[in-house]
Amino acid sequence: MTTSAFGEIPSGYPDDVVAVGPASGLHYVQLAPWMNVELERLELMAFPTTDPVDLYDREELLHLAHDFPEGGVVGFDGEQRETACAVGLGVRTHFDFDNPQHNVKTFFDGAPTESGDDPDGHWYYGTDIVVSPDYRRRGIGKELYDLRKQICRDLDLAGIVAGGVIPGFAEHKHELTADEYISKVRAGELYDRTLTFQIENGFEAVCGLANYMADPEVDSWACLIVWRNPDWTQSTEAGTS
Repeated sequence: MTTSAFGEIPSGYPDDVVAVGPASGLHYVQLAPWMNVELERLELMAFPTTDPVDLYDREELLHLAHDFPEGGVVGFDGEQRETACAVGLGVRTHFDFDNPQHNVKTFFDGAPTESGDDPDGHWYYGTDIVVSPDYRRRGIGKELYDLRKQICRDLDLAGIVAGGVIPGFAEHKHELTADEYISKVRAGELYDRTLTFQIENGFEAVCGLANYMADPEVDSWACLIVWRNPDWTQSTEAGTS
């Protein structure tokens, strides 16, 4: 049997399966180049209000599959591999917590690879997490976060950092700043379907990120989220690199 983030994978599953979702039953496999067109379609379907330029396109997905395939997991319903149900992607990077403001398109400009992956980076930067609308509310989001955490443990990375969307801010942006909104979600005074879920899964909601990605619904704001790997062997450096 093969061991995964969710325990041992019973015999009989296809050889490409790296984990089976305990709640969803999805077959999770490692990112591969041939998935690029299908994942581009999934991106556009899942984020209809986001400017497509801020989403992965097929060429970028091809680069990522070449540079850091072990950093991506794709969920399929059973043994079929034509239609992806979910995906979690990321790259290795360095992160300066003293200067956290950045946006998703320019942050990786200095990376040594086309995909933005830096093999010397201490952090896993979560660039994308997508669940098909037809498969939501099945526990898949938590499974993808757990798989990302396992990637950090397996590769001895400091943890996960990302710009998380804050869809609930759209209803409060006229009376609250983004940081005020994030503070209220953090305190449990407001509910955000994405940020609240991330906090419940062990992430810190650090601060608002201005102009993170073009989305007029939330005036292009996002929230910096961080999960720290308690098993990281170089933990004394975790706050600075």
